[in-house]
Amino acid sequence: MKASFEKQNFIFKVPCVTSRDVMTTKTSWFIKIWEEMSPEIFGIGEVSVIQGLSIDNYSNIEEKISYCCQNINFFQKNYQNMLPDFPSIRFALETAFLDLKNGGQRILFPSDFTDGKKGIPINGLIWMGKPNEMKTAIKEKLNTGFRCIKLKISTANFNDVYKILEQLRKEFSAEELEIRVDANGDFTPDEAPFILEKLSRLKIHSIEQPIRANQWEEMSHLCRNTPIPIALDEELIGINEKERQKEMLSFISPSYIVLKPSLIGGFEASQQWIDIAEENNCKWWITSALESNIGLNAIAQWTATLNVNMPQGLGTGQLFENNTETKLEIKEGTLFHIS
Repeated sequence: MKASFEKQNFIFKVPCVTSRDVMTTKTSWFIKIWEEMSPEIFGIGEVSVIQGLSIDNYSNIEEKISYCCQNINFFQKNYQNMLPDFPSIRFALETAFLDLKNGGQRILFPSDFTDGKKGIPINGLIWMGKPNEMKTAIKEKLNTGFRCIKLKISTANFNDVYKILEQLRKEFSAEELEIRVDANGDFTPDEAPFILEKLSRLKIHSIEQPIRANQWEEMSHLCRNTPIPIALDEELIGINEKERQKEMLSFISPSYIVLKPSLIGGFEASQQWIDIAEENNCKWWITSALESNIGLNAIAQWTATLNVNMPQGLGTGQLFENNTETKLEIKEGTLFHIS
């Protein structure tokens, strides 16, 4: 078996703003794997890293990818255990091996979804921006059929966003429009209860990561006293051991967890989180994390096998000016794969 990789820089059509930073470009590496006797048939997987969020060491990740490619036969059976600190590479290898196993056609998980018979409901993501920009983005999502939207919020823009949400609720009931918000850990433990109480007046579906990760005591207190459901996101990144995962979910007791396969180590790692969550009566959904269409395609196909009904966070395929080709398309707030 042979492997190689190449690097690509993606350019955002519009800068993506969160409480953490402003992103104008994003780098991915693509691992290609093939059998020596059949180089025309290959699997491909994406190493997708978000600086400041991924636990992967960005300074030497390319060196690590190169090492994996040079020793691909060894890593074929050991990558899940040998790369605990590089979840993005584990995700890429798992994707590439699955792709190759299925004939190198970018169909990793054959289903009604890949046959074009069934779609996946998704939320429309609204990035942080000026109020008028956010209102325009929301209007575009609603006009194209989305009935679940997720807004990025922070301490800096909360008052503006709250006014926007108030107006939305005057126009659409909770039954007509599901609203989620994502704080990316921006609120302090002292600020969060006030924020949660205000949001509860607007029948918000959930808030992701209201305070930064690794504050278990404070997050547990919030989850046990919150007026709206709390979803953990960044909290999951970097916790690989099954017993530690059980300990965290049991202690914090969130309503939801949000799974980003490229940030937590792939599909096997994500399934482990799902199993533990369900043991703790915790619900979940899947979301992409600024991958190109290569990574998004893999995540969407896997998600389709889970028979999900609630909206997933898979609407990021139109972010880049120079994205890879895709058979994914969005219609009426639903993601489809064109067969």
